[in-house]
Amino acid sequence: MKNENSITNILGIEFPIIQAAMSWVTDAKMVAAVSNAGGMGVLGPNAGQNSFASGPDEVGKRLREEIRKVKKLTDKPFALNLIMPEQGHTDQYTTATFETAVEEGVKIFVCVDGGVNKEVMGEIKKLNLTLIHRTLTISPEAAKMAEAHGADIIIATGYDEGGTLPQNHIGTFSIVPTIVDSVNVPVLAAGGINDVRGVRAAFALGAAGVYVGTRFIASEECPAVEEAKQDIINSKASDLLMVSSFQRSTPNKFACEIGAMYRDGESSENTEQRIRQIGGIFPRMILGRRDEGINSVNTAIDLISQVKSCKDIIHELMADFIKH
Repeated sequence: MKNENSITNILGIEFPIIQAAMSWVTDAKMVAAVSNAGGMGVLGPNAGQNSFASGPDEVGKRLREEIRKVKKLTDKPFALNLIMPEQGHTDQYTTATFETAVEEGVKIFVCVDGGVNKEVMGEIKKLNLTLIHRTLTISPEAAKMAEAHGADIIIATGYDEGGTLPQNHIGTFSIVPTIVDSVNVPVLAAGGINDVRGVRAAFALGAAGVYVGTRFIASEECPAVEEAKQDIINSKASDLLMVSSFQRSTPNKFACEIGAMYRDGESSENTEQRIRQIGGIFPRMILGRRDEGINSVNTAIDLISQVKSCKDIIHELMADFIKH
């Protein structure tokens, strides 16, 4: 493997590794640490926050502050996660996020949606900005559509991931080569990539880089509370609980209760509503409330045994690039 490939060329980074956005579980310090180490950090929609925003204006204000913090900590490329509404719809939060980011000079966007929002993607491309596209449930059809509407890079996420799970239940080993064969733009592999073996597998499957979330949660710079990080280190994949068709969690009182409801036949819609009402990952991972919320992780957590710096994690996962 060489240090230079399609991902590093497009993004202007040293190594083809991108830190996943992960909503609350990023901040300026973490994003800058990843970028300074040669990868690319991504600010999540609630990066650096410990409370919910009162509305779109506050979202824009808080985001502006966080972007400026990143720029004080690094001069390397970083990206912003943009959650896009369904095609044909608008969303005040998306608009506030996008407008603020453009005003602050953000050049790279990781766009996430349930399909392809042509309007939002069109606005990004009009400004000659870089667009990384991630459909929550990826398919060849969705990937081709994203490419047709300007995606520079496509993320192929397998069911092994943490966060919002793809509803086709296709694993990383199956979905990555399928998407690679479907498009002409570079593909990032995502889902269960926690060590260098996962990176090697991703490249063997045709990916040009990796999009990594859970491994970076167990980093020194991640704003998640230490207990959440230790949950990852001390838990095994066999401990994980399905709390809806969309999410899994390490065990705690809330996850066990919701997991039992879901296992006993409660609809995913109802358990998801309960998860949203309590704040999702926010109370457990950010506020440190042991028995509330969920700790969303991938299925390869057995491979994570230590909290390390973002730099050490990148050097570990990108070992083949560093050697050459």
